[in-house]
Amino acid sequence: MKQALTLRDVVQPSAIPWALQMRATAREEPSRVVRSVTGAILACGGWVLSRTVNDGGLIEILFEFERHSCLEIYSILVAAGLELSQGAHIRFTELCQCTRLVHEDCGDEIVSIDLEVQTVAMNEGRDAGTLELH
Repeated sequence: MKQALTLRDVVQPSAIPWALQMRATAREEPSRVVRSVTGAILACGGWVLSRTVNDGGLIEILFEFERHSCLEIYSILVAAGLELSQGAHIRFTELCQCTRLVHEDCGDEIVSIDLEVQTVAMNEGRDAGTLELH
């Protein structure tokens, strides 16, 4: 007789990678955002795998870091001037809470984040309160 596999047998929690997609906005020029965010990630021990900027001011940064550094990475992204989306805040909160609860078990797990940042600039010569997407 063949024994049936349960979901727990097939997918173990420790085998599930933390691959997250996040969105944010920034009120800076794209080149400045890329420099500050990249520098901040590297300063926390992360690895920037790719970064691109299109003509519309949309930045895409793919980066990784060791899971035990999640709180530092979360903090530096906010300190670098990114306004994370509600979903990004929720994902980071879940990651940090789970890491805190199982800190000994997460070891050197790697977190991968695909971050999309839309830059926003103030209109020059117009109403200073009006924002224009780049």
